[in-house]
Amino acid sequence: MEIPRGNSREDIKARKQIISDFYAKWIAEHPEKRIWNKSLQSFIHVKYQSINETRGHASVSFESTCAVFQLTEVMRKAVVTKKKATKKNDKNQKAYDEMLILYHKGIRLLVGHQASTDEYVQYCITIKK
Repeated sequence: MEIPRGNSREDIKARKQIISDFYAKWIAEHPEKRIWNKSLQSFIHVKYQSINETRGHASVSFESTCAVFQLTEVMRKAVVTKKKATKKNDKNQKAYDEMLILYHKGIRLLVGHQASTDEYVQYCITIKK
């Protein structure tokens, strides 16, 4: 599979589709939709919002799209480097009480903590910039 490297609308659209296809395959291989993270000492769950946010952010660059293919390893091995408050005006972060930034080999994993379920949810994965 060839991943488009350009920044045209067509390239970004193609990368969004590649990311969607990857998540479909990943969920088929991981039906519980979660991976244990050593640093958090908890599972990180993949939900619809994980896919949606990652499609929007990671598709912007070739490098971030490639980072998505390392999702399992990153979710397992990424280390918490920072905790921050959610963006108050961001409706997508409304379900979370805090956001955690984790890194593994230059890949940034943003995880939200849902207080209502006490779950960590993969929010987005991109290359560190």
